[in-house]
Amino acid sequence: VQLQASGGGLVQAGGSLRLSCAASGRTFSWFVMGWFRQAHGKEREFVAAITWSGGSPFYADSMKGRFTISRDSAKNTVYSQMNSLKPEDTAVYYCAAGQSLTRVTTSYPYWGQGTLVTVSS
Repeated sequence: VQLQASGGGLVQAGGSLRLSCAASGRTFSWFVMGWFRQAHGKEREFVAAITWSGGSPFYADSMKGRFTISRDSAKNTVYSQMNSLKPEDTAVYYCAAGQSLTRVTTSYPYWGQGTLVTVSS
């Protein structure tokens, strides 16, 4: 399983970015896809997750209403639309694949390389 995250960059507070995670290597119909982030000096934290079928998206409390996770099965790609960004959203964002719809980092055995999001004030 290979995951390639992209879409990070520099944005001003209040702005938006859309992250993409392209998956390849095997059939993903039974996978759960998640987004996590890790700020400098902090532990990796859960952002959002969704089943590959597109159902049951759920979010960390601090992202509800601002972030939207979605997937395009035809493109084998998962997205994270991030709106109303805040400086505290600055982090490296990772996509991950697993088999359990959970926020637990260790439940995801497959990880992409990460993409940096920087939100300026």
